[in-house]
Amino acid sequence: MRYSIEQLEAFVLSAQLGSFSAAARKLGKTQSTISFAIANLEADFGVALFDRSTRNPRLTVKGQKLLIDAAALLERCLSLEGHADNLVGDTVAALTLAIEVPHRTVMRVLSEFAQKFPYIDLAIRQPMDGDVSDLVLKGQAELGVAFSQPNYPQDLEFQQVGKLIMVHVVHHNHPLSNNDQVSFADMNRYRRLAFTAHTTKLPSTEYLRTTQTWEAESYFAILEMVKAGLGWATLPRQLILSELEQGELIELQIDAYPFTDWLVGVDLIWERKRPSSRAERWLRDQLKNNQIYELDRRGQSTIR
Repeated sequence: MRYSIEQLEAFVLSAQLGSFSAAARKLGKTQSTISFAIANLEADFGVALFDRSTRNPRLTVKGQKLLIDAAALLERCLSLEGHADNLVGDTVAALTLAIEVPHRTVMRVLSEFAQKFPYIDLAIRQPMDGDVSDLVLKGQAELGVAFSQPNYPQDLEFQQVGKLIMVHVVHHNHPLSNNDQVSFADMNRYRRLAFTAHTTKLPSTEYLRTTQTWEAESYFAILEMVKAGLGWATLPRQLILSELEQGELIELQIDAYPFTDWLVGVDLIWERKRPSSRAERWLRDQLKNNQIYELDRRGQSTIR
């Protein structure tokens, strides 16, 4: 049995469109070509697929059953062709994107990427040590989206794509949660839970130094420790919206900045001289144009 994709396509389209002539028009072929393809397919299968006793051929009972498998097989064949076409030229088979910021901020771009490049695999890494720039520099990620840090290596390019709010939080049972406002001196009396990469690198972190500091290489580890009441921490507000809304975590109001949110820039990072594929260039351009922001306590955009 040696049937072809063209025969399957003729069979499936004729059944779906209701006639050989309609299938021929759809495929840009003659009706006799479609009839011949289906006749050969019937010979290969050893069964009649269509009843030709009426003006328009109708599927036989056996044809109806085989149509299900034929349509599924044809879809897989066309998917294979599309996958192969997608790998032609300079398009890569996979990309790695390192993301340090809350992932919801880039989901729109990733959804568009899935539509534009359906056959390219995408690996999302959240660096455990928080050093997104190091992953990009070492070629372990093509692109990085991370909180801005000073003094990127010379071989890296970056562009700020937005700003997010960092908040100081404690569990609702923590002693600091009872204060309407807290000072840095108040905070220094309690354990600080710090994301390793940001312990000293983010702007204004010099005010947050304490004699008791526990560090973790994951925001999610920090979050769990805060929930356990082990100390206070500084986290992206977008990461803990549900915990704040439910009252599980309490945002500390710093008396030194009663009306100001702590804004931290978000950068897109890539290697300066490394050749890039078409898919990578598309993703980089979209991420550049994807403004990452939220509304501050006055209801204004953080990138106004």
